[in-house]
Amino acid sequence: MLALLQRVREARVEVAGAVVGAIGPGLLMFVCAEPADTEATAARLVAKVLKLRIFADEVGKMNRSLADVFGGLLIVSQFTLAADTSGGNRPGFGGAAPPQQGRSLYEAVLQLARAQHAGPVEAGRFGAEMQVHLVNDGPVTIPLTIR
Repeated sequence: MLALLQRVREARVEVAGAVVGAIGPGLLMFVCAEPADTEATAARLVAKVLKLRIFADEVGKMNRSLADVFGGLLIVSQFTLAADTSGGNRPGFGGAAPPQQGRSLYEAVLQLARAQHAGPVEAGRFGAEMQVHLVNDGPVTIPLTIR
């Protein structure tokens, strides 16, 4: 699975002008399933995200995890993370899982995050045209690849 994490002060996602998910301080996670991914891959992704130490401690060092700070987690599906730009000027998206598999794994990520994280877990809408609003904190942006 591919993920892009952004540490945020706040973030929200809208579909057709309506807010479908919003958080205060925490992480915005864009996630993309790949064809070889399974629910076990989704579980490894969620475990990594919840334990990744990218929040400041009392002396300003990145030493706290999302779980440590009880931050929010906003999870948004984004198949374009699998973009292949190696040939020509138009990206190819053959590296993304087919829509049915992508939806299933996205829902698995949501379910696992909601079960394991004590803080708020919000979501976008799979396959929808979304507008994502965020205030990046730092800025801190971390790409993840979980196999």
